Amino acid sequence: MEWTSHRVRQSFLDFFAERGHRIVPSAPVIPHGDPTLLFTNAGMNQFKDVFLGQGKRDYTRAADTQKCIRVSGKHNDLEEVGYDTYHHTFFEMLGNWSFGDYYKAEAIAYAWELLTQVWRLPPERLHATVFRTDDEAYELWRRYLPAERIHRFDEKDNFWEMGDTGPCGPCTEIHYDRTPDLSGSRLVNAGTPLVTEVWNLVFIQYNRRADGSLEELPVKHVDTGMGLERICAILQGVDSNYDTDLFVPLIRRIEELSGRRYPREDVRHPDGIAMRVMADHIRALSFAIADGALPGNTGRGYVLRRILRRAERFARTLGFQEPVLWRLVSELVSIMGDPFPELRQHQRTIEQVIEAEEAAFLRTLDRGLQLFEEVVRQVQQQGERVIPGEVAFQLYDTYGFPLDLTQLLARERELTVDTEGFQRLMEEQRQRSRQAQRVHHVEVHLAPTAQQLHTEFTGYEELETESTVLYVEDNHVVLERTPFYVEAGGQVSDTGRLVVGGDTYAVEDVCRVGEAIVHVCASEVEPLLGEAALAQVDRRRRWAIMRNHSATHLLHEALRRVLGPHVQQAGSLVAPDYLRFDFSHFGKVEPAQLRDIEALVNEKIREAIPVETRIMPLEQARKLPNVKMFFADKYGDIVRVVIMDERFSVELCGGTHVQDTGQIGMFVLTAEDAVAAGVRRVEAVTGEGVEQYVEQLRQRIEEQQRYAEQLSEQLQRLQRELERMQLERERARIPEFVARARSTNGIRIVAERVALESMEQLKALADQVRAALGNKGIAVLATVSEGKVHLVCVVTPDLTERYPAGRLVARIAQELGGGGGGRPHLATAGGRHPERLPELFQRLPELIASFGAEAVQA
Repeated sequence: MEWTSHRVRQSFLDFFAERGHRIVPSAPVIPHGDPTLLFTNAGMNQFKDVFLGQGKRDYTRAADTQKCIRVSGKHNDLEEVGYDTYHHTFFEMLGNWSFGDYYKAEAIAYAWELLTQVWRLPPERLHATVFRTDDEAYELWRRYLPAERIHRFDEKDNFWEMGDTGPCGPCTEIHYDRTPDLSGSRLVNAGTPLVTEVWNLVFIQYNRRADGSLEELPVKHVDTGMGLERICAILQGVDSNYDTDLFVPLIRRIEELSGRRYPREDVRHPDGIAMRVMADHIRALSFAIADGALPGNTGRGYVLRRILRRAERFARTLGFQEPVLWRLVSELVSIMGDPFPELRQHQRTIEQVIEAEEAAFLRTLDRGLQLFEEVVRQVQQQGERVIPGEVAFQLYDTYGFPLDLTQLLARERELTVDTEGFQRLMEEQRQRSRQAQRVHHVEVHLAPTAQQLHTEFTGYEELETESTVLYVEDNHVVLERTPFYVEAGGQVSDTGRLVVGGDTYAVEDVCRVGEAIVHVCASEVEPLLGEAALAQVDRRRRWAIMRNHSATHLLHEALRRVLGPHVQQAGSLVAPDYLRFDFSHFGKVEPAQLRDIEALVNEKIREAIPVETRIMPLEQARKLPNVKMFFADKYGDIVRVVIMDERFSVELCGGTHVQDTGQIGMFVLTAEDAVAAGVRRVEAVTGEGVEQYVEQLRQRIEEQQRYAEQLSEQLQRLQRELERMQLERERARIPEFVARARSTNGIRIVAERVALESMEQLKALADQVRAALGNKGIAVLATVSEGKVHLVCVVTPDLTERYPAGRLVARIAQELGGGGGGRPHLATAGGRHPERLPELFQRLPELIASFGAEAVQA
């Protein structure tokens, strides 16, 4: 039986489905709801809340195949990829779980049955490891294995912990012995491919207290994980994961593109290392981008950029000078697009993002490598072994070399990098950046007693609130309750007025100091503490802001639907006159895409969707479908969710909104531009803002029309002046024309090509040439314009009877594929073949002589 990767994956899922497990979909590799993780790195990530006792499922048994990326923290395989045959940045983890259902006996029995009875692995090649004190697991394994193939290990290898505190427990691992003589006992956990870990079964039975002690959990769980790539290598009878059907098509494609053969027999060959790196890294990049990540300068975006640039450097060793990684995406989709349809759905986006990133890096790669080589020579000449931190920083800052790429290059030369110096310079740059980006707001200094005050915000429900004055200092007022919104989440602060003691004060700004909302007034306020106050928000301005804020939510989802799921908010401004939205995207948004985005937003506006707000715990909000919460670390335990159709827009938001989308009125995009690498910006208007925008356009069109008329008049004036100058220039050449005239039968013949723009100029010049000839003369002048020939023929008065210009020019024009005619002394013609003009002028005396002879005979 042939065990293809598809068959292995499906047989695993079928096995556990038949045993009562819910088959759940893989979580995205981008854990949007978990700010503690850059990437999903294990199958248990999506069940973390269950293990922590914070969540439940409507099932107690589950299984899946989980997309995983391990490139950070303690699970970081990046630097090993390519140099051996079994490390990966991206891999699939086959897993099964029990949430307080079955435990060690069933988990071990299931594993043994699948491996030996379904997949038919030779039992004599299997070893098990257990935690050193886990006698229960040891005795369970004695049902299947002899004692010499059951190994006890300590915490490093056989005890799993989620963190410093919390759920944890012993694990048992199953290893496969590839040694020819089954001598693998001494090689278990020795880090050799001869004995490979296949499956890890974790038994979560303890809670780690803060003091380090362990207590038994009331409910115990099972969490298992098995690498698909490794089990496929075993079942397909190959020694390398890269020789399985998960990688072979990718490597074949790299062979085709590079014209080089993959050296399977030599794991250390540079070409083999490079091909494995490219085949591995394209998987991590493609799955991450498909799930919404994008290469960038921070966080997971920078990790992806490091992966891509590492692959690009190895591609260079195979001779590639142009972007090439993106050309592997279609092959990957062929391999994995069926079990993971998001790859096929977002294939074009993945290709575009990767190609753009490659092109950007390749523009500086050669110059960076040149600098590196120069520094290497200097270091070696000085007898040193360390690349200075200043150079590593320059390679990073100027040429886009991640530090680990510079370390890779250095390691190949048996050198190291001054990472401390590099990190010092990086921190200095961060400090400068923070200084440059610091936003200075008007500082409000209140007395310590005032800083303990609390203001209730009423602005979600009303725009006018009766309140009480709690504190006054100069032009700063704190009220017990207020409808004034304080700038947050991109939405600007409200303005309006306060009525206190019969006087009205304009409110120019509001800010928050502790739990108090401070109203900043345009003038000093009478300190009437305890007095009644009326707080009134500028209603028209607030409604404009709410329209723009609700439109921003619709725009966010429209961008993701039109451009792809990689779109993430990178900043926003919600003002009364317009909205601005910054988002991650790899290139210019095309006009057709902008029209589609605008149309989708307006469609949702016309649907008049009710705008619903819900207050709920953060953990509950994270489980909402389609929820957007990219800044999870900024949220408190209780959050406000704004919903405009659960199938369309669901966002965590503290801002103010319209009651239904129909109140937005209309939405128009007014600008699109780049604000940083990988970040685009759009601006838009809504409601009354659209009317103002249309009026501005109308005024601009009128101004442009007036300007166009002025330009047209100026152009005509300049054109006339140009024609006059051209004619004067050619007139000055008339003596030359006459001097170059050729004679036949006593007739002087002028044939010249001139640089004039119009037929009128040509006729005027020809008349003057005829006058200069006096008598016994014929002149043919030509000019070429837009691929056509224009001719004027003039004949002196004494020759018009025998050589009438009209008939003569018609005959001449035939040679140029055209025709013409006119009066006996002056006629015009045109032709379609300007390339024949030189030959025609050469033969002109002969043509005229022939024409004259025919006239005599007639």
